[in-house]
Amino acid sequence: MSDPYETTEAHLERLLGRALNSFDLPDRLVERLGTALAHSSSLHSTQHGPTAGRWRETHRHAYLLADGEPATLWELVYRLEHDRATRHEVFVSKAEVALATVRLFGEDPAAARDFTLMEEAEGELGDHGVLSALIAASSPVQRHREYAVEQSADHARRVLRRAENADRPGEAVARRLTSAYAHRITQAFGTRQCLADGRGAGFSLYEHAFVLLDGSELSLWEVEHTATPDGRHMCEVYETETAARGAMELRARVR
Repeated sequence: MSDPYETTEAHLERLLGRALNSFDLPDRLVERLGTALAHSSSLHSTQHGPTAGRWRETHRHAYLLADGEPATLWELVYRLEHDRATRHEVFVSKAEVALATVRLFGEDPAAARDFTLMEEAEGELGDHGVLSALIAASSPVQRHREYAVEQSADHARRVLRRAENADRPGEAVARRLTSAYAHRITQAFGTRQCLADGRGAGFSLYEHAFVLLDGSELSLWEVEHTATPDGRHMCEVYETETAARGAMELRARVR
């Protein structure tokens, strides 16, 4: 986390000093950054790979320069499964960050292309829209978990609050989720019309995946359906996908 009392000059010196590739930055940009009057740093996203050792974060460092213009650096902080040392690299765009992940993590090169297209659209979509586009564009097999750093603890509380099933996650899960700082939402089961007690009903299943402050991941599985006596919309939440799918099977006969 950023030190609120750190000067912009000290911040830049520390950032560029720890980056393995700072010499790759354009000389003109480094010169302009030397005139920065103020800065702001934030965690933009966090990604967990398919194995425990693979982990990375993207940080956004924004600067106000003496000429009144803004400048941004993107810092990639990562660990690989074969070496637990934490490394830092710095880039001038998120597209370059995506290319770096191809090099470091062996991901599909098409992901870098998708990231570039999303970066161009970010002004229109906002961070949440970009996250959704990334989830839609990536291969389900090769995709790493991409999380939005948002008000995730509040999101978890809202999900649990709207759950109407008696066997929803209890206090222990709710307490763990108070430390959530990033999350993602994916549709695991698209809306499908079924028969429930001879009437039409729609079912959808969503995974709400969270990253907690201790580095662990926790998911809530939300079933949305209209298999109710009066046909109204209902939400149920479960701790596992198996339990959620089992609940759907109990409430409907899927054709």
